[in-house]
Order: sequence, then structure tokens, then C-alpha cells
Amino acid sequence: MMQSPKEVLKHTFGYEEFRQGQNEIINSIVNKKNVLAIMPTGAGKSLCYQIPAIINEKKTIVISPLVALMDDQVSALKQNKVSAERLHSHMTDAENKEIWNSFCNGNIKILYMSPEALMSPSKLEVIKTLDIGLFVIDEAHCISKWGPGFRKDYEALSQLKEIFPNANISAFTATADKATREDIMEKLTNNNCELVLQGFKRPNLSLSVYQKFNWKDQLLRFLSDRKGQSGIVYCLSRKNTEEVAEFLSQKGFKSIAYHAGQNKNVRKDNQNIFMTEQGIVMAATIAFGMGIDKPDVRFVAHISLPSNVESYYQEVGRAGRDGKPSDTMMIYGLDDLFQRRRFIEEEDSNDEHKQMEHRRLDALLAYCEASSCRQAALLGYFGDKTEPCGICDNCLNPPEMKDGTILAQQVLSAIFRTGQFFGSTYIIDVLRGIKSEKILKNKHHEIKTFGIGKEIQKEYWQSFIRQLISANHISINIKKYGAYQIAESGLKILKGDLTFKYKSIDVRDIVLEKQYKKTDKIDVEDKELPLLQKLKELRLKLAKEQNVPAYVVFADQTLHHMIEMKPKTLDEMKQIIGMGPSKIEKYGKVFLQILTSTN
Repeated sequence: MMQSPKEVLKHTFGYEEFRQGQNEIINSIVNKKNVLAIMPTGAGKSLCYQIPAIINEKKTIVISPLVALMDDQVSALKQNKVSAERLHSHMTDAENKEIWNSFCNGNIKILYMSPEALMSPSKLEVIKTLDIGLFVIDEAHCISKWGPGFRKDYEALSQLKEIFPNANISAFTATADKATREDIMEKLTNNNCELVLQGFKRPNLSLSVYQKFNWKDQLLRFLSDRKGQSGIVYCLSRKNTEEVAEFLSQKGFKSIAYHAGQNKNVRKDNQNIFMTEQGIVMAATIAFGMGIDKPDVRFVAHISLPSNVESYYQEVGRAGRDGKPSDTMMIYGLDDLFQRRRFIEEEDSNDEHKQMEHRRLDALLAYCEASSCRQAALLGYFGDKTEPCGICDNCLNPPEMKDGTILAQQVLSAIFRTGQFFGSTYIIDVLRGIKSEKILKNKHHEIKTFGIGKEIQKEYWQSFIRQLISANHISINIKKYGAYQIAESGLKILKGDLTFKYKSIDVRDIVLEKQYKKTDKIDVEDKELPLLQKLKELRLKLAKEQNVPAYVVFADQTLHHMIEMKPKTLDEMKQIIGMGPSKIEKYGKVFLQILTSTN
């Protein structure tokens, strides 16, 4: 008899209840519906396709862009006695051949592959002969040319619906705006797809953004009351991660670096240290974070500008995955902006893609210059709404505000009179009365708004417009290559039915001192920290013996629950979160020995 999703959740993974939204997605997939699920970082998306794959009588192929993520998810499934494997370029030819043959012979139920491997003609010919019930596309935004991480290899996945008409397709991502979502559904399923949009709100995160004047001083002040807490500091370069880790270590923090230039074993060891030891500050590039299931990351700091809003949202989303209060801080300066622009121009991509990436960066700058609630500005980018959060920097310390209604009407008029077809540079040239070749050709030097703001500096207009965008009065249409579109509230301003206040702008880039708010201390009571450390040391020892990351053995949440429940028997251990039957059998006695010896 087929197991129910709830039974698999309990008896395979050791959890009693689904997280919000998981059950809906799982039931849709089990009922053979195509699904696109947009789930916030930390919402538990992997279980949403792993449970249907276990229930499904047919085979499942999971397409993932990251080798490390494949390795970790397969290791975790094997820990729970699920028949899963992966194929990728970091394995030997002999290993890949053996796994492939085993999958073809029916000995493996879930196979993780890269899009390149799956869509190779030789592999496809064989896969057509197999009974594939479900294709899962992880990080599905990569398939969309409107998405933040478009990959040509992913675009080929649009052929799956024709090649395998009887298979179901499920796609997952944490970051996709409306244009990206529509593109994914059309490409993967011809719009024959259920969209599950969980929402982007993370009410436990406090968001703060400051101009950069001295990153060392600003970072130290942010971390001043955070010793003993786990956190991540994201850096722009590999060299920067080493510099940050060394600096923080000198200041008494337990800090290590992580970047793609390190030896694979060094990266794995550093990841294990971060997952196992309390109070580690990981200084990392964006290479770190995907698939990291550490619930008690209490802070995430960016000491330079991320690449776009989507990346920023994913990176800050690695804080507070346990739902408890957590803090984020971003500091940015003109040098960061120059570097980001340079990275885009040096990409091996066409001009159209580069233009979209510049517009995404513009949207992030608009968020940085927001004068209203950060949470509202961030969610507004994804088309979501929320009330002011009350815990971000702008809510706690509202900036000095000025009446900008007349200036806003001038901007909105320029956008409206030019047809809502143009982006920042063009609109500002119209406002400042610049008779460029393009403006003359379009005869926009003849409109009423032309030159109305010629006395105002270009940089001032740029900052002002970004605040209009962050307040959701203007939207950036990525499909129209960054064209400004007037939102409903923007039309009200234009008609005089709504006023607009903006944060005072100083184009000299004068740095204003900011106050960082205090945060809660770590969750485990001080008296329990020695026990927690013993449990983590045992977890790390077992992980090293099996050559898997520490969290594959047990998530921190499981160790914390052990301390809270203090089980005395194996039967009582079964009540621990994440303690399924296979893990009881494999690890129950050794962990119970430590727990009972301290009772």
C-alpha cells in the first residue's frame, strides 16, 4: 500500500508536522500536477519534491546547478535510507558509469543531474526508454532570460515537456518576480502548471543599509554585542574574505573564510566548523550558502553591494531560518557600484542581457536608498505587499524627510509623456534638457517637461528617482529592458491626489552616523552549551567518518531538541525532531549515551 506524505515525513525524515505550504505543494505533485513553487529561503523546498519522489512508483530526476548541493542532498537522503544518487563532473568516470548503470537497471529511484548532463543526446536517448515519472528543476529562475541567474544550459530544459509528455514537471526557486514566473511556466509546461506563491515576507529579519565609510569600524560596531552568535559576512572578492576573517579573528571573534578558490577539502572542513561549532563568523563569497541548513544563523552582513535584489534576498534569508529574531546589515559605496558595473560589462553575454543586469542593479540601489520601510520596499520588488515592519533601520530611525511632490510630478510627467518606454538615463536627460540624438529623433525636446529640472544635478535626480522606485510609485519593467512604468500610486501623485516625501539627498556623499540596534543572545542557555558542544563534536566525528557534511547527520534543530527533551531511552529519542527510524538505528545509542551521562 502506498505511503501517505505524512507517513513519509514521520517514518523517513523524523518530522511530525509539515511547515507552512509544504503539504499543499506535495499533494499537488503526488496528484500528478505540474507545479511551480516560489518558496522563501529556509522554507523547506527539498522535502516538497523528495517526499513525492519517494511515494512515486516511477523514477525521479532532479536537475540542480550546484555540485555541492547535489552531494549534500544525496548524502542526507542516504542517511534516511532513501535510494538516491548523483552524476556530476567532480566524480570519476568509473563512479558516474556505475551510478548511471544502476539507475538504468532500476536500483536507484532518485537521480540528481546537471542540466548539461541530462540534455546530452546520448543520455536523453537512454532516459526515453526508462519510466520517469517526475522531473524536478531546482533553482528554476535559471531557465528564464528575465531571471537573475539565466543559464543557457537550463534553457534546454524547455524541451522536456515534448520529449516526456507523460512525466510531471515541478520547478522550485526562492527568487522570481512576475516576469520570471510567467516565463518559467510557459517554457516548462506551456502554462499547464499550478503556481504556488508562498510570499516573500520574513518578519523576523531586521533589515538595515548604510553608506560605507570604514567597513572595519562599521562591521565591528554591528558585531559588538554578537560574540558567541553564528553569522555570515558576505564579501565581494576571495581576497576580501581572507582579510575579513583575519581581522575579526584579531578582534576576538571565531572567524574563518570560505570561497571558491580554496581547496575542496578546506571548504568542506570550514563548512563543517561553521555547522558544528557555536559562534563562528563565516566570511564568504556567494559560493557559500546554497543548501546550508543551519537554522540559528543570527546575522548576515554584506560589506559590499550584492549583485541584485534577488541575490540579496537569498543571502539575507540565510539568517533566522528558525523563525527567531535575526539581523542583517548592508554597507555600500561608490567603489562597490563601480565594481558591480564592471563585472556586468566583463560577462560573456550579449548586450541585451547586460542591460537587464544593469537594471537589476538599479533596482537594488533604489532599495538601498529607500526612505520607507525596508521590508515593504523589498517585498514590493517581487510584487508583494506588507505593512511597515517596525524593526528595520528606517522604521526605527526614520530619516529626515522633505516634500518632493513637485519633483515627483516632474519625473512622472517625463515618464508619461515619453510613453513609459525609457529608463533612468533617458528620463534624466529629458528633465535636464539634454538634446541627445535619441531625444531629438523622438522629438521629446518638444514635450512640456523637457528641461524642467535643468538646475538639478544628475546625481540628485538619480537618487530621487531611486526613492520613487523603492516607494513603489515607479516600477522597472525588465521585459522592456528597464523601462520605467508608473504604478497606480504614481498616477495619484501625478494627478495631485497623493503627496510624496523623500529622504534628504546630499550628492557630496556625506556619511551620517547610524545607531545599530541590540539583538538577543544565543538561544541555548549558557549552562547547556557544554552539552551542545559535545553533541556537535560527536556529530562532526560521525560526519568525517562518512565523508559527509555535519548537518547531513543531524541539523542543529535536532541537537537543540535533544537538549530540550533530554530523552532517556531510544523510544523517547523517537520523539526528537528529525530523528527518523534509520537515524535511530544508526545514531540513537551513541547520542543517547552522551545525553544520559549528563542527566
